[in-house]
Amino acid sequence: MAWGTRISRTARNQEKRVERTEEPAGGPVASADAQSEDAALAAACRRGDLRAYERLYELHGTRMKSLARNLLGNHTDAEDAVQETFLKVQRAIGGYSGKSAFSTWIFRILINSCFDMRRSRLRRREVQEPEPAPGEPVLEHRAPGSHPSLRLALERSLAGLPGRQREIFLLYEVEGFAHAEIAALLHVSEAVSKNSLFQAKKTLRQMLEPPRAAGRL
Repeated sequence: MAWGTRISRTARNQEKRVERTEEPAGGPVASADAQSEDAALAAACRRGDLRAYERLYELHGTRMKSLARNLLGNHTDAEDAVQETFLKVQRAIGGYSGKSAFSTWIFRILINSCFDMRRSRLRRREVQEPEPAPGEPVLEHRAPGSHPSLRLALERSLAGLPGRQREIFLLYEVEGFAHAEIAALLHVSEAVSKNSLFQAKKTLRQMLEPPRAAGRL
């Protein structure tokens, strides 16, 4: 289902406009209004209200595609992962217990969908990712003005990180999730998230550090 196309036709006719629930990087816990909308969307999705799914896409679609692209490496697979996530949400909405935020539950499904696609790649012996096109880095870093050569070196170094470290680095530094959100998404503690990020940064610094000249005084 082409969710983006569907939304473009109907979003303008929505009667109720509410504040966005997306939080800034390292931001505070969602406000009461955002939590209320989160619960209302979950209830509407349980009733099969298509407008609720459209609102979910409006709120989270861009961030979902960005995360999927950074986990999978290309736009095509990212689009497929996001659409597959919405289909899974429709099929599994009856099992949503409300123990976590509805948005957190959705992003967890997205991450699992990305993991499934990566495992499928391995089974098809498609381990090697294509090189990014000139001028199109794989990661969309938040820091403005980053030098292209530095971005490329960082992207290559990220590929060498252990899986969990890479995922947490992407979620925190690139996508702007807080450690509490990452803990909920990956079923780990906040301490594990923080330690994995620390180790990832330490490893990246070692990878990116210029080699010291032999025999230099």
